[in-house]
Amino acid sequence: MYVSQDIAECIARAAHDQGKILVFTNGCFDILHLGHVTYLESAKKLGDILIVGVNSDASVQRLKGTTRPIIPAPDRARLISALRAVDYTCIFEEDTPLRLIHRLQPDVLVKGGDYTPNTIIGADVVQARGGRVVVLPFLQGQSTTRIIERICTVYSISVPPYHKQ
Repeated sequence: MYVSQDIAECIARAAHDQGKILVFTNGCFDILHLGHVTYLESAKKLGDILIVGVNSDASVQRLKGTTRPIIPAPDRARLISALRAVDYTCIFEEDTPLRLIHRLQPDVLVKGGDYTPNTIIGADVVQARGGRVVVLPFLQGQSTTRIIERICTVYSISVPPYHKQ
């Protein structure tokens, strides 16, 4: 379910009160693909409730360039929340989810394979309260960038400039 940050914070508090393990991850999730689905399914297995932070459109533009996102944030959040593995999504405006991590206080913080535990934003917040940080491997060959490049190749159009993350 796509919820506001205020509602996500209430859900997180209730989860903690009930002794449930709250898992948090985040991303742009611009064009949903198998890598995203596999990653989110693996994240869900690490706890009881999975909340996914979705970068706002302005945040994605700052991170990926002005040709992104392809899909608007509310649509991306709704698509991600429709996955069986995902319990809740919420949108954040900043370039990193640090403020949201402070609000939610997850028990498990998850990121993809291009990170190391010491480079994950918010790892210190989670670990300070006894939580853990997990790096999940990428599914090879799966990325939004590859999908965009493939579409451009198939339709013989030039690939737009963007920043790879």
